[in-house]
Amino acid sequence: KDPSAGVYFMKQTVGIACGTIELLHAIGNISSEINLVEGSYLDKFLKTTAKMNLEEYAAFLENDREMEVAHSDTHFICFTCVNGQLYELDGRRSGPVAHGSSSSSSLLHDAAKVIRKMIEKNPDSLNFNLMAISKRV
Repeated sequence: KDPSAGVYFMKQTVGIACGTIELLHAIGNISSEINLVEGSYLDKFLKTTAKMNLEEYAAFLENDREMEVAHSDTHFICFTCVNGQLYELDGRRSGPVAHGSSSSSSLLHDAAKVIRKMIEKNPDSLNFNLMAISKRV
């Protein structure tokens, strides 16, 4: 059985779209926990792509002109917890990268450990930013 089954992941085939891809990764993996506005762009996109395979995702995104306008940015990756595992989702890779056990309550702490190692490899870089999507409390 594929350990990453159930992870919303798409391969990045559109240039300079990693921020957009990682936002889709983040929202796609928590869509059952949040309330997207019915009929909104993200609602329609996630419903349309829900049953697609990696090649179909990529082709759909390549032909989506509305998304094309929104994706001119620098490189981003996403960390998410699916089925008790911390995953790094990077559309430039061939699939999700598992980083061990995690949970919704420890996701930030677990991802921070991985991110800290990334920063230690490039301590002089200013190209690290973080964004979190969470429930309103």
